[in-house]
Amino acid sequence: MSMTKAITASDINKLRQTTGAGMMDCRKALQESNGDFEAAIDWLRKQGQKVAAKRQDREAKEGVIIAQTTNDNKTGYLLCLGCETDFVAKNADFLAFAQKLMDTAMQHNTQTLDALNSLTIDGITVAEKINEYVGKIGEKIGITRFDRIDADGVSAYIHGAYRIGVLVGLNQNSETALQAGRDVAMQIAAMNPVAVDEASVSADTVAREKAIVMDQMQNDSKMAGKPAEMVEKIAIGKLSAFFKESTLMAQPFVKDNSKSVTEYLKSVDVNLKVLSFKRAALG
Repeated sequence: MSMTKAITASDINKLRQTTGAGMMDCRKALQESNGDFEAAIDWLRKQGQKVAAKRQDREAKEGVIIAQTTNDNKTGYLLCLGCETDFVAKNADFLAFAQKLMDTAMQHNTQTLDALNSLTIDGITVAEKINEYVGKIGEKIGITRFDRIDADGVSAYIHGAYRIGVLVGLNQNSETALQAGRDVAMQIAAMNPVAVDEASVSADTVAREKAIVMDQMQNDSKMAGKPAEMVEKIAIGKLSAFFKESTLMAQPFVKDNSKSVTEYLKSVDVNLKVLSFKRAALG
């Protein structure tokens, strides 16, 4: 006949300290596992997985975004850890957890989100660790964005209490170039360009903008009866305006509107170029 082990306050406190779960959850876990500490941890993880499953229909629109570069400034990482409420997002433990995920990614030179989820923290995978954290806070969380840039130089910028993160890939690695990259990252955070320049705008975006321009013109009574050549020129002009407003290098520089971003970079170094960027924002 098996004996039921008595659950003590010390056992419950130890499990709380190890897992961060609530007192009643820890008591229940120990009862369900007959006092087996490791089995109780597994039970709590399974509860976390159940919580995550129940909350798949919830949107994790809050969270924190971390943008960070390696010590040689040649690789940058962008990670968004999402949650449901700003109460959780503003919690120091949540930010520390996001930073721990970032540190793990950087330590292992991680290339993809799938690879990150399979790495190990505290003896379990990142995916399991996230489910464990779900069980701890009772709210859906998850890595909603993971990106990296590799370049000669990479600058990183975090804006607005971890609400926007930007990486900028450059063709140079000097401190002067990297500082200019940080200025450009601030530009990207504020202005949200669609691409580096006109040539790098995706074909889908160009087609969509053309369709919008043509629809606007077809519904404009002032265009009625205009020669096709004139309509074409007006359409090209409207597209040019879009490229100027929406591509990074053509935008007015936010720190000095008398210059474009292209002109600003040339004032730093005539050969300095932005090769790519990544931007993530909450909401």
